[in-house]
Amino acid sequence: MITFTNSGLYCAAGDFYIDPWKPVTRAVITHAHSDHARLGSRYYLCENATVPLLQLRLGQDINVQGIAYNEAIYFNGVKVTLHPAGHIIGSAQIRLEKDGEVWVVSGDYKLENDGLSSPFEPVKCHTFITESTFGLPIYRWAPQEEIFSGIGQWVDDNRQSGKASVLLAYSLGKAQRVMQHLQHKTEKFLVHGAIANTHEALVHNGWKLPPIEHITPDTPKSAFPNSIIIAPPSADVSWMKKFSPYALGICSGWMTVRGNMRRQNADAGFALSDHADWPGLLSAVKATGAEKVYVTHGFSSVFARYLHEQGIAAEEVVTAYGEEENGNIVNN
Repeated sequence: MITFTNSGLYCAAGDFYIDPWKPVTRAVITHAHSDHARLGSRYYLCENATVPLLQLRLGQDINVQGIAYNEAIYFNGVKVTLHPAGHIIGSAQIRLEKDGEVWVVSGDYKLENDGLSSPFEPVKCHTFITESTFGLPIYRWAPQEEIFSGIGQWVDDNRQSGKASVLLAYSLGKAQRVMQHLQHKTEKFLVHGAIANTHEALVHNGWKLPPIEHITPDTPKSAFPNSIIIAPPSADVSWMKKFSPYALGICSGWMTVRGNMRRQNADAGFALSDHADWPGLLSAVKATGAEKVYVTHGFSSVFARYLHEQGIAAEEVVTAYGEEENGNIVNN
């Protein structure tokens, strides 16, 4: 039902693309991260909560339609429904059905309920297209309560040393998750402009998020000591100098490999990801009951080979996903 083209995942029967990386006439979007939602298409379909995020990132004048999870829409006889992916707010798996055949495109997903995103729901299908960002056995996440407890202790230690705590977290998804779970540690978070813009869009559309203060050139230096500062991975080191003395922590699944923390010149690394780990990927694939699995971005060849060894027909597919914020390793 889906073919893999130079523009993206194409459903010829319905004449639409899913997360195209080139401009197309009709695009169905799994979520608002920049590697899955790109400018230039004539029409976009997404989950309701993703609409303001697409407008924030692609422009208010885009032609976008939002639908609820499990609400059906038809394109030339192809039934399309969206189902929670648990990746970020508004993220969805795309289910396609025609003549009794069912395909599911997962986009990006995680199985642990983060307290903000609608929790991942496995969808039965004949063919499943899965990501494999962390498709190696070394990637196994600790429960998020344990991770956030460690981050909280790190913040306390920094305060005892008279330092601000700067946490790098992707501006859409990770930043909101971090603030949600650390709000008991501060009256308000100080945040980078990219995070402030996302925060404003979400609050304007009814999401209840912790209080923030947008850091500007006018923010007094007296605001920084002992504070919790949230910045995207793209934040420049020169921008952070104003916070001195501070400690730098990175929230990313890539922090499982300690060398990544050293290469980023960070003081601490926390293996917090909005993607499924190795056991999560395997659990998700099994829960679909799919007879055929296509594996995209990440360790796709390794994961596809492992599935094949387990008796599941699996194949690696090359896509243009997995390069959020210029592919910086701390995004995931």
